[in-house]
Amino acid sequence: MSQERIVWSKQVPEIYSKLDEVDGLVAEHLDITLLELVKLRSSVLNGCSFCVDLHTRRALKEGETQQRLFLVSAWYEAGAVFTPAERAALSLTDAVTRLGEHGVPDEVYAEAAEHYDDKRLAALLVAISMINLYNRLAVASHLHPRPRKG
Repeated sequence: MSQERIVWSKQVPEIYSKLDEVDGLVAEHLDITLLELVKLRSSVLNGCSFCVDLHTRRALKEGETQQRLFLVSAWYEAGAVFTPAERAALSLTDAVTRLGEHGVPDEVYAEAAEHYDDKRLAALLVAISMINLYNRLAVASHLHPRPRKG
């Protein structure tokens, strides 16, 4: 039997509000479709169904294609579907999300640094870290997407 879990954002709305502010600041530095791809990829890796659903819907609303969204889970095998800059961002997302004891490999970081200036790279790292925080909160709270028709 699964225990009912709290909705963390309702228990500490002041923290949620501050995290939302950070997300807004990050979005000022990155293209919205890139941001949604990164958030979707991290959410897939973390098994966060709520965030997978949320960021898929947001990306579609921003004009992202279904094909690219379907292929985020296997971006490394998708060839030219993603640009070299997007591939570098997705690779960095994988490395930061799966951090482990060896951290982010130098070659992954260097590839991202070739495509993004220092400010955008910093914003990308914050975006990846933030979605990992949100994923962990949602998974720990058993936050699930609501079924929708169509």
